[in-house]
Amino acid sequence: MDSLNLTTATALCYLVIVLRALPFSYAQLDPSFYNGTCSNVHSIITQVLTNVSASDPRILGSLIRLHFHDCFVQGCDASILLNDTATIVSEQGAAPNNNSIRGLDVVNQIKTTVENACPGIVSCADILALAAEISSVLSNGPDWEVPLGRRDSLTANQTLANQNLPAPTLTLEQLKSAFANQGLNTTDLVALSGAHTIGRAKCSLFIGRLYNFNSTGNPDPTLNTTLLQTLQALCPNNGPGTNLTNLDLTTPDTFDNNYYSNLQSQNGLLQTDQELFSTSGADTIAIVNNFISNQTLFFEIFKASMIKMGNIGVLTGSQGEIRTQCNFVNGNSSSSGLAAIATEESSEINLVSSI
Repeated sequence: MDSLNLTTATALCYLVIVLRALPFSYAQLDPSFYNGTCSNVHSIITQVLTNVSASDPRILGSLIRLHFHDCFVQGCDASILLNDTATIVSEQGAAPNNNSIRGLDVVNQIKTTVENACPGIVSCADILALAAEISSVLSNGPDWEVPLGRRDSLTANQTLANQNLPAPTLTLEQLKSAFANQGLNTTDLVALSGAHTIGRAKCSLFIGRLYNFNSTGNPDPTLNTTLLQTLQALCPNNGPGTNLTNLDLTTPDTFDNNYYSNLQSQNGLLQTDQELFSTSGADTIAIVNNFISNQTLFFEIFKASMIKMGNIGVLTGSQGEIRTQCNFVNGNSSSSGLAAIATEESSEINLVSSI
């Protein structure tokens, strides 16, 4: 068996093992959790996102990213949605989130619609998980049964948000470590990074690659020279860094495997993207190549990795609460003048914090 086929076989074995283990790793989560209490929750969220994405296709990537940014801090508990109050320092003010995450207003819109249909039943944490899956589907990506039954946290942790969310300038080993800390392995890292097949990123997230990579005073040598020229025109040195560009050069609003083909051509936008393919001797290279040649394999492993990520640090049973308003714990919305969601400038999805 040649090395490519061996790697494919290994990936398929990994997929089988993960899928077999998933029903036993949900803790108390279950895709049928709301069947008797809010059976139409999936269709409600789908309708809201269909309407919103018709005028803002970027929102689909943003919502996948929002779920990721939530899970990597306190776990998938909707703590990222909490605003500042007298007792809460919001994660929205952390460096990876500030003026970056978007979709908070859309989550509130979803919550209002769900509350009208099923008051006090569906958690904000489950809304984030469902919105991520539905966003994948609406951009022609895979669907999966989302394990449900998460409850919402009573706290936020801005310090952990600053520490746990991977920066877009990390090396591959640093990326692996950040994901391993969340119980996610190298295959999960490569698969989840594939969510960059949709969305946008700000110049500020990759400006170092264009002019002063690793303080060398030169561009990143792993960046395609044609793309380099295009990006330098879009992102002038010492500019504001607010211009946006597509994460996937070829099909920016379609969930497919072209993200990986871009890496093969040195057209990965973020350093953390290109590291997956351009790090000499890396075990991620074979995984990228397999996802290029087999989109079905990518989709199946992406689904398994999203379910795995969605199970990080969940609150269930009597833990936490079901918030009636996603940006405040119950009974606390009147204690702050910050009921309005802060302005959301987007860098769009980035499963390694650009994201």
